Amino acid sequence: MSRGTMSREPILPPSDGGGFDDEDRDLRPQRMRDMVGQREVYARLEIAVDAASKRDEPLGHILFDGPPGLGKTTFATCIPRDMGVSFQIASGAALKAPKDLIPYLTNAEERSVLFIDEIHRMQKAVEEFLYPAMEDFRIDLTLGEGVNARTLNLQLKPFTLIGATTRTGLLSAPLRDRFQMREHLDFYTIEELAQIVTRNAGKLRVEINGKAAAEIAGRSRGTPRLANNRLRWVRDYAVSRADGKITLRVARDALKMQGIDPAGLDRQDCKYLETIARVFGGGPVGVEAVAHTMNVAPDTLIDEVEPYLLRSELIVRTPRGRRLTAKGFDHLGVRPGGDEQGLLFQ
Repeated sequence: MSRGTMSREPILPPSDGGGFDDEDRDLRPQRMRDMVGQREVYARLEIAVDAASKRDEPLGHILFDGPPGLGKTTFATCIPRDMGVSFQIASGAALKAPKDLIPYLTNAEERSVLFIDEIHRMQKAVEEFLYPAMEDFRIDLTLGEGVNARTLNLQLKPFTLIGATTRTGLLSAPLRDRFQMREHLDFYTIEELAQIVTRNAGKLRVEINGKAAAEIAGRSRGTPRLANNRLRWVRDYAVSRADGKITLRVARDALKMQGIDPAGLDRQDCKYLETIARVFGGGPVGVEAVAHTMNVAPDTLIDEVEPYLLRSELIVRTPRGRRLTAKGFDHLGVRPGGDEQGLLFQ
């Protein structure tokens, strides 16, 4: 295998913004102290980073887990900048065999950081190859085949592995246990998201008032990534249809055009609720039946639509299927088992 044929992320110096597009890098905090929210996680990481820096040792391995868009990658890229060390970025899905991981490990500098995103998507053989690298900073390479094969023990420079996953349960127990720190990221409050929206509006060079920032934050499902996406759309709307300033009215009109309701539900979310209420009388109903009625894949509903509706207590899962809650009926403006003419889009 030649080095010229292998595609991987470059080693990034501490001052580099990372492998992200310019606008995304501008909105993404560059230091942990600049991050909003996740204060308990930040406090623990600050102690760990400070202690490792004072001892001049590599930071212990860290695993971040939680729903998408809450800052796992941001933490992983801010930590090496705060420590003044280089870092590499890899994707778990791209690490299909141990040979794909070797260049990252052999090129890791002392105290540097290797960040593997979606680490749960690594193959089992890659996980097992990583065990001695994480524990003893060494890897065992097999050279040759058959009776002529021999094992080469290669010592690595001490490094820090940071993993990020949205599905911790898919990680094997031996891999999870090798992370000295495991941090779960939770959803943000509206106040925290409003602060993020206000700050990022400044980075995007658009004027916004506090009420408009709170409106965008309230429709962002507790997720900074969604808040940034909503902000970009509202900015475009303000430039095209208004005077370039984001007011409360401009924000509401822009989000209404995008189909985002005050609770943060989009058109597909509302159609899901409407289908259960109108076609299945509020449930219980199996997700496959709802999916076929809506003409979408069941996995789309399970992975993209239902998590927020469940968290918002608009639906519940029962042994017999999905069922609207009283809160779900109220959101649609429908009485359970009653007149459905008041349904959402009247």
